[in-house]
Amino acid sequence: MTIEEIKTVCYVGAGTMGCFNALVAAVSGYDAVMHDLSDEQLEQVQKTQAEIGAFLVASGYCSEPDLRAGIQRVSCEGDLAAATSKADLVSESVIEELGVKREVHARLDRLCPERTILTTNTSGLLVSDIEDAVRRGDRFAALHSHLGSPLIDIVAGPRTSSATIGILTRYVRSLNAAPLVLHKENRGYVLNAMLGPVLTMALMLVIEGGVSKEAVDAAWMKHRHAPMGPFGMMDLFGLNVVYDGWQHREADPVVDTLKPRVLAGLQPYIDRGDLGMKTGKGFYEYPNPAYERPDFSKLHGDDDAPNFAMTAVLLGNAIILACNDVADPAEIDYAWTVGMSLEAGPFALLDEMGITAARQLIAASGDFFSAEESRMIGLFLGQREVGDRVSL
Repeated sequence: MTIEEIKTVCYVGAGTMGCFNALVAAVSGYDAVMHDLSDEQLEQVQKTQAEIGAFLVASGYCSEPDLRAGIQRVSCEGDLAAATSKADLVSESVIEELGVKREVHARLDRLCPERTILTTNTSGLLVSDIEDAVRRGDRFAALHSHLGSPLIDIVAGPRTSSATIGILTRYVRSLNAAPLVLHKENRGYVLNAMLGPVLTMALMLVIEGGVSKEAVDAAWMKHRHAPMGPFGMMDLFGLNVVYDGWQHREADPVVDTLKPRVLAGLQPYIDRGDLGMKTGKGFYEYPNPAYERPDFSKLHGDDDAPNFAMTAVLLGNAIILACNDVADPAEIDYAWTVGMSLEAGPFALLDEMGITAARQLIAASGDFFSAEESRMIGLFLGQREVGDRVSL
């Protein structure tokens, strides 16, 4: 069921994410208007949404009749004023450059009806980096999607009203999606703030640890009961996306240590154009990558050490999120299980593992935590320890 405050949603940026979100909204009963500066990009919308629609039907999100009806609710408009003239909600998914996003939102603020809620789908910037470019700070927030996942992050800025957060939460639920309202801003939100370090540990195990990518993926798949491991996930996201993300990471002691090593490990793939699934080759070859073979884990999954290393950074970063009051442990587990379609979140794993083992794993993570973060993690574990378990 649609919500009364929203009838028309405008999607600024007609890339894959914009096309996905627009189609989901349209299938859910909203009118979706897509805008892009590139006529060529708008001409690709129909083809892109046909591919996305096949995924939505195959995954059970909607039926074929629902999809056909939804596609009829999607329109494309190259003029931003016309695209936003009836918008109750705008979702921006333009390139991850602060200046561009601020300029886009300043223009949206001038053009949109007074009632319109403006949202950014930024993956790496903060709401507060952008929101002072608009007058309507009470109706500005982050509404961040994870491609192919029902999880949607909702984050208030310094001026965002509780009424706006309430509308966005009900809107997400009307999409049959899973809203997560963060307590405060955080780069990487919740899910990506945990997944990113897991992927980085996987890369370092291969780049400098002498472990094969197959062994890393097989260990993760075996212990997490996952359909793919970190290297399969990076192929799915696009190795250029992972590479660009590292190029634009905000500097800190941990990033400064890891950044040149990660970029050097990815560089040969970037130079060859082996960017993952979309190019037919990345860490694996597509279609029919090796990790989809029934005997993959049996052939490569004898070494549990990679799983311990990746679990350590998962647990540590989950604890840091809780300590910084970005979300509470239950919400963090919710983000992980929903966003990753896995059975157990980090705090459930922590309770299963016990304090002693968790301390040992995290202490062995070396470069992945600063001295302050290590202190924070130790304090958290000590304060919540009951016997050898964590009291949540």
